[in-house]
Amino acid sequence: MTLHTRPGRIEVVAGVMFSGKSEELIRRVRRALIAKHQVRVFKSHLDERYDGVYRVSSHTGVSVDAEPIDRPEEILRAIGDAVDIDVVAVDEVQFLDAGIVEVATHLAERGIRVILTGTDTDFRGEPFGMMGHLMAIAEEVTKLQAICVVCGDLACRNQRLVDGRPARWDMPVVMVGGSESYEARCRRCFRIPRHDEDQVALL
Repeated sequence: MTLHTRPGRIEVVAGVMFSGKSEELIRRVRRALIAKHQVRVFKSHLDERYDGVYRVSSHTGVSVDAEPIDRPEEILRAIGDAVDIDVVAVDEVQFLDAGIVEVATHLAERGIRVILTGTDTDFRGEPFGMMGHLMAIAEEVTKLQAICVVCGDLACRNQRLVDGRPARWDMPVVMVGGSESYEARCRRCFRIPRHDEDQVALL
């Protein structure tokens, strides 16, 4: 399929932590490889969990090779003018700057299938990075949910914990961590104490 005839598209897989986003990216990448497509996988260098920065890994242990990046423009530099790239997948895009929107759009216009995964809300329950914008311009959006560890309902929030207690509102947005620092919670069980609130009462 030539550059001018193959269809480009943007697919976004979003949701809370522990919802299976990276696992879904890996599934789509593996299916593309089975179809003998040329695939390049990238991830934010901030995510060093599990198998390190050179692999996209899920909480369940599956993984695929990846190239760590600091800025979205590095994706374009890595690909260059290659016309044989069919799929570009990027994990943890919430950590990338606004340039990811332009890069994803440019790749799709070149006829490339772009798969983006990321956490759509931060620990405060607010839109995380450029995820909202990417979801708006994508041809396909898959919203995944985890299970609330408190009540067992569907989880839609990332509960950050510090010493076992809910992190306060004024903490930095970016803090990479796993189950030791975060829990998936539903709207009802989610807690985000402010300065004037009793943190003990919010546990």
